[in-house]
Amino acid sequence: MVVKTVIWTDTAVRERRKILTYWTKRNKSSTYSEKLIFEIFTRVQFLLRNPESFVSTNYKDIRTSTLGHYNIYYKTTENELIVIAFWDNRQNPNKLTKILKKP
Repeated sequence: MVVKTVIWTDTAVRERRKILTYWTKRNKSSTYSEKLIFEIFTRVQFLLRNPESFVSTNYKDIRTSTLGHYNIYYKTTENELIVIAFWDNRQNPNKLTKILKKP
């Protein structure tokens, strides 16, 4: 299945921004954040071409792709790849559970 459109949920966008902002402030430079952005979007492009190549989760129709300390949680429809969460795995997993259980 080849998916055509990527949709980032508000939650995924918010989490991604928080992570990128954290690294920019911590490093006093955007270099690492820019590298991470490139890695994220490279992975998403791969997911568009190969949406079923990563692990299914215990949540209906949700898959996950690991990217270093981060995971991209996503699901697919006939024409869309929906990024549900961009997650830093060092956070409290209960918070992630709440995000993934949302309808």
